[in-house]
Amino acid sequence: MYMIDQGLVRSRQAERLAEADQASRARRVASARRWARRAEQASQRAARASSAVW
Repeated sequence: MYMIDQGLVRSRQAERLAEADQASRARRVASARRWARRAEQASQRAARASSAVW
């Protein structure tokens, strides 16, 4: 009985680790997209400002 419980605990722990890894990866992707969007907006603002000067 103890071996079955231990195996179950290990499999659940592995599942939780995999879920945490997946969630972390999703957060990194979302953050990268957000920063890329901000950089693009800043680039567009800079281009407009540059063209307004000339």
